Amino acid sequence: MFSNLIPELAAHEVVVLDGCDGTGKTTIAEILRMRHGFRVIHSGRTPDGTDLAERYRRILALPGPIVLDRSFISELVYGPLFHGRSRLTHAEAVSLAMTVVGRGGVLVHLTGPPDGIITRLRSRDGSDVPDAGTIGAIVAGYRREFTLFEGIVPVLVADIADTS
Repeated sequence: MFSNLIPELAAHEVVVLDGCDGTGKTTIAEILRMRHGFRVIHSGRTPDGTDLAERYRRILALPGPIVLDRSFISELVYGPLFHGRSRLTHAEAVSLAMTVVGRGGVLVHLTGPPDGIITRLRSRDGSDVPDAGTIGAIVAGYRREFTLFEGIVPVLVADIADTS
C-alpha cells in the first residue's frame, strides 16, 4: 500500500501525515521508521490549556528525520467538529507549515471516499466506528483545511481509493 509514495516521502527531512482515521497515516509512518530511520511522533489530542503552536514548534525543532502521525492540521478539523473550536489559528497553522518546509519537509493529505474509510476502520476496529455522516464531515474538513496551504507550501495528496 502506498508503495509509490514511500520513496518520495523518504527524500524529505520532515513528513507531516494527516487525514481522517483509517487513511493510512500510522502505516506510512511505521514504514518510514522501519525502512528509513524516521522518528515517529504521534499527536493525539492534548489537554486544553496546552500552547499547541509552541508544542509543534518544539517537535519540528527535533533533530533528524521525523514523521508526524497526525499534526496541527488535525486540530483545525477535529477541534471545530468535536470541541466547538480550534485551539490553533490559521495563521499559526500556516507558520507551522512553513517551518516544515523550511526543514525540507512536506505535508501529506491522506484521504479517500467515506465508504472506503469506513470499510478500512471496520476491518481494523470492528463495529465501533463513526457513522458515514461523521466520516464525511471529517473528510470534508480536511479537504477544506488543506486548501489553506495551497500555493504556500507543498502538499501531496494520497487517496486510499487509488492505492492497492
